[in-house]
Amino acid sequence: MLKKLLGKKKDDSESSNSELIEKISKMNLTEMRAYVRDKVVALPLSEEGLYEVMKKLVEENPTTKHRYLQNDDMDTKKKKAFDLVVYVSTSKRLTIATVELIQKFIEAYEDIITDYDKRNKDIYKARLEEAIAKGIGVMESISKMRKRMNILGE
Repeated sequence: MLKKLLGKKKDDSESSNSELIEKISKMNLTEMRAYVRDKVVALPLSEEGLYEVMKKLVEENPTTKHRYLQNDDMDTKKKKAFDLVVYVSTSKRLTIATVELIQKFIEAYEDIITDYDKRNKDIYKARLEEAIAKGIGVMESISKMRKRMNILGE
């Protein structure tokens, strides 16, 4: 139970994880959004998948040495990325590792978020900070429910 809650990966499912990582690495923002909302029939939503989506947004691409979002990207791409992070934070498949990546996303793109909010008179900075609070709330409710199920199972 603790492994699942903390987002630890299982060793026996390496091949399915590599397939999942490959599929997510090829997705664009619209496809990732459909995946996070569990609308992709061929690829069911999972904890590892959410982690990989956030990892793709936060970490540098090893080949290009650039992050997913840049200052000169179009506003629509930025908005889709910000909305995607909000959707991830409300997912029932959230793990602590994914919540940490949401925090890293806000820290890494703080200047882009602030600039976007100023130019478009939007409040994504507050929405994303609220997303972390929602993510922590989801984690608490999941852990309480699992605790109750373990008590009932004994």
